[in-house]
Amino acid sequence: MLCGLTKSVPGGRVLFQDLDLNVAPGEFVAIMGESGVGKSTLLNLVAGLDRADAGSVVIDGVALEPLDDDRRTLLRRDRLGFVFQAFHVLPHLSVAQNVALPLVLQGVASAAALAGAQALLDDVGLGARGADYPRQLSGGELQRVAIARALVHRPRLILADEPTGNLDPETAARVLEVFSREVRSRGASTILVTHSEVAAAIAERTYILTRAGLVAA
Repeated sequence: MLCGLTKSVPGGRVLFQDLDLNVAPGEFVAIMGESGVGKSTLLNLVAGLDRADAGSVVIDGVALEPLDDDRRTLLRRDRLGFVFQAFHVLPHLSVAQNVALPLVLQGVASAAALAGAQALLDDVGLGARGADYPRQLSGGELQRVAIARALVHRPRLILADEPTGNLDPETAARVLEVFSREVRSRGASTILVTHSEVAAAIAERTYILTRAGLVAA
């Protein structure tokens, strides 16, 4: 839940103020807006990577404002999953190792983490590519790897930042179908920020980000 969030950038320009948003368990919400309006900044606030000028962020019943950096890191590790435009897979790890990483960071034994990763790779249609390396995959395949990695530890909230921004329209449509299906099958709440109406169409609610907060689309 976001309540009264206000954020400005150096120089004093206000990106948004008094922003409110409540995302129910399992709900899929899209936030649209052009480049520079603060969509990625808003996700950073939700993730606890940045701090608002005013307002509060509550994730799964936990308020971020009182948490120090270490506890914010633990919350991100255990309760959040991330999907980015630029994939952010690690080139020196295999596909399966990339997907297993969130489980490894939680202390899950390597064999169990890789088994969990393989199950997710099967689900996103990459079951035969676990031993490959990122350089051997296409952009659409890399984004499916990123989706699997975001879901493998069963987070309560998925944050997606322009996840199809680097993909051609046909590949983007396939990735969106996989993303929507896998997120919903696991009951994760999702906040997707995008400038794409096609991407936003998979959400149950869509908002436009403005300086005055969120406006229903």
